[in-house]
Amino acid sequence: MKQKLLDQLFVTKTKLFLLSFFISVAAYGQTPVSYKNGLVVSAHPLASEVGVDILKKGGNAVDAAIAVQFALAVVYPNAGNIGGGGFMVYRSSNNERAALDFRETASEKASRDMYLDASGDPIERLSLDGQLSVGTPGTVDGMVKAHERFARLPWKDLLQPAIDLARKGFPITAMQADELNRRKEIFQRFNPLGTALIKKKGHWEEGDRLVQRELARTLRLIKDRGRAGFYEGRTASLIIEEMGRGNGIITTDDLKNYQAKWREPIVSSYRNHEVISMPPSSSGGVALVSLLKAVEPYPLSRWGFQRDSTVQLMVEAERRVYADRSEHLGDADFYPVPLTGLLDSNYQQERMRDIDFSRATPSSAVKAGDPKTYESEETTHFSIVDKEGNAVAITTTLNNSYGSQVVVKGAGFLLNDEMDDFSIKPGVPNLYGLLGGAANAIEPGKRMLSAMTPTILTKNNKLFMVVGTPGGSTIITSVFQTILNVIDFGKDMQEAVSAPRFHHQWMPDEVYVEQDAIRVDVRKRLEAKHYKFTPRGSIGRVDAILVNADGSLQGGADPRGDDVALGY
Repeated sequence: MKQKLLDQLFVTKTKLFLLSFFISVAAYGQTPVSYKNGLVVSAHPLASEVGVDILKKGGNAVDAAIAVQFALAVVYPNAGNIGGGGFMVYRSSNNERAALDFRETASEKASRDMYLDASGDPIERLSLDGQLSVGTPGTVDGMVKAHERFARLPWKDLLQPAIDLARKGFPITAMQADELNRRKEIFQRFNPLGTALIKKKGHWEEGDRLVQRELARTLRLIKDRGRAGFYEGRTASLIIEEMGRGNGIITTDDLKNYQAKWREPIVSSYRNHEVISMPPSSSGGVALVSLLKAVEPYPLSRWGFQRDSTVQLMVEAERRVYADRSEHLGDADFYPVPLTGLLDSNYQQERMRDIDFSRATPSSAVKAGDPKTYESEETTHFSIVDKEGNAVAITTTLNNSYGSQVVVKGAGFLLNDEMDDFSIKPGVPNLYGLLGGAANAIEPGKRMLSAMTPTILTKNNKLFMVVGTPGGSTIITSVFQTILNVIDFGKDMQEAVSAPRFHHQWMPDEVYVEQDAIRVDVRKRLEAKHYKFTPRGSIGRVDAILVNADGSLQGGADPRGDDVALGY
């Protein structure tokens, strides 16, 4: 009886928190709120609350990040995960920098042509849906390694909030109810034995309580046994059983041998700001720095936000950088990525020399460059800064929304469909329309290329910004635009995050625009220069933190989702 009353109190408290949160957001509008002691910006209000609670208990930014990661696996199942992977960029208050690659890997049984038919053509959706689309998950090992190196609080304390949310349940948002209802049929198809994500009677509605008892048991195993609670024992056995139900190829050895990797972050500069971002197997840091280097010689602040020359310059830079991405970027453990050349200012400026502001450059005329000669849409991101000034940027994903659509029976968590991020066949686009070649071909143990771009900026050796976003191929350009919005166009953090966005990725040769992005008159003048604009829905969900001149922290939570900035 006592436990039942405690559970009811937990749910009541959660509902009251969400109600107060949405009321505050309505009043909040676009006015940024600043905090002195710490700030967490994530895709779900309950995950942000978990992170702030950890900070208040004396945890540092990494402690809070670990707790938020596991909480998102519960309250934001379409991208928050323990069955996927991601990247972490870290900077300490004394300027120690680190990058953690916990991207998924291809199974030891994977092969280059595994998604092709006898004629050598891709089999529709084989790399996207079901057990065969799954890469070996990296999230749990990544969080273990982050805890070992940088955390302050006990591991069990960081897992308990997620366990409570899974076991006792939480009220879903209107956006989540709509997503779960729209996916009911596909969940049933890939989970014939059932899953907590399927409502047994009727449709999900805002405020319904989502209880995930199987996931709670899995999280308890991870709390009690650490890495072994996921990659060995009961959880590993359930993953292997799930593979057997749908021709999946993840093996016991794949799980046991998986290792997240510490890497040297990409470090560069833009207009007297230091930029710290993620190296391969993410393309994000390289592409972001390439874009910044490409536009740096031009007077963007004088030209103005989303004016003719500004938009044209950014699109032409994106066209060239994405062409290079398709040719030169992959897992550096398997392919000699020409990092030095790609990050060289002279190389990027040489790539921009043939821009003609009187007309668009056809993408068919843009090929990948030769940097070796130079030597000088569903993911989630969260940003955290603690009172000491330590900063964490983590972008994590299952790839497609809800990943492979497969929930491990008995373990309660979704599996990724990251194998689609490999180049299945040269010249064949993936889910996000991105092309690739040999650098990103499927090989056993290899990490598939990503666009995730968790990034930290400093100015005069002091923390300046923490930024990142989900969005598949649009991640890089969304982070790029957010940085320009602050540094070049003088927007505050919330304005920079909320501002309408556009995106170009070389192929297909069109500029994707949100509804309010780029004024009609500007668009018409650029269309006369043969730019093709294609309207689409939301681009990215940027969550970012800006450090004010007085040292206080200003959050930017993307209004495109349920995202929220909470601090104290």
